[in-house]
Amino acid sequence: MSDQIGAVFAALSDPTRRTVVQSLLQEGSTSVPALTATLPISRQAVAKHLAALEDASLLERMPQTGREVRYRLRGDALAPATAWLKDAESAWEGRLGRLKRAVEKDPQP
Repeated sequence: MSDQIGAVFAALSDPTRRTVVQSLLQEGSTSVPALTATLPISRQAVAKHLAALEDASLLERMPQTGREVRYRLRGDALAPATAWLKDAESAWEGRLGRLKRAVEKDPQP
C-alpha cells in the first residue's frame, strides 16, 4: 500500500472525519463555523479534523472571497484508494472462487 493510500485510510478511520466527508459530499463545501454548528466538538477539534483530511489530500481550501476559509473535496482524492480496494476485492473474489471449486470437487462421505 502506498503512503498516499495509507494516509487516506488513516484519515477516514475516524468517524468524525467520515462525517465531515459525508457533509462535503452533500453540501459541496464547508467551513469551520459551519461544521462547528453541526458537530458536537469545538472549533479547534473541527480545525484539526480538517487539517488531517487536508494532509491526506482528501480536501483542499477554496479560493477565499472573504475572511471565512471554505473547504471542498478534491475530485480525484479517493481514486488511488478506490483502485486499491477494487484490486483487493478482485483478488478476494478469485480466492473464494478457487476455494468453492475445490470444495465442490471433493466427494462428500
